[in-house]
Amino acid sequence: MSTILVEAPGSAQRVWQVEKAQVTEKVRWHVLQTKSRQEKMLAESLGARGIQCFLPLVDVQRVYGGRRAKVELPLFPGYLFIQGTLEDVYMADRTKRVARVISVFDQQRLAEELNSVKLALQGAEAGTGFDPFPYLKCGIRVEVISGPMRGVRGVIEDRRKRDRLILQVDVLGRATSLEVDSALLTPIGEF
Repeated sequence: MSTILVEAPGSAQRVWQVEKAQVTEKVRWHVLQTKSRQEKMLAESLGARGIQCFLPLVDVQRVYGGRRAKVELPLFPGYLFIQGTLEDVYMADRTKRVARVISVFDQQRLAEELNSVKLALQGAEAGTGFDPFPYLKCGIRVEVISGPMRGVRGVIEDRRKRDRLILQVDVLGRATSLEVDSALLTPIGEF
């Protein structure tokens, strides 16, 4: 028996349903690579047809027109996990939102890894601190991509909160520190 993880699409809040089911020859896990920004719509469409799917979402702060907004983005952009028959996969493909179907050879391992993702996200919702910007570490060179400081480059000096960090910038031969929103930064070069 493996654990099936389903996020109820279309609901205002996240609802996790955990059910027990057997992975049989007909009912298997499949990974769907979606067309650009189609993950939520495909999950909604499949959920309405009763097809079990897993789309982990994370809350991320974004800045639009100078205003901060909290948006839910897929943890794995471009991918949706479904458990069903080949007919369910064909039905998903007929929505014109699927770019490619990826076969899963190790069904048990995928179920265990998805369960780990589910537990990590539940812990984050409980306040244990899921980091939506794990690549922004101390010592990494970054550039501000939006806002009044757009184009400023510097080195991450400290991370005060998960969505705010201290950026060290050299100005006129002197180093100064700025507090910057993590959503406004992109790494420069390799990280």
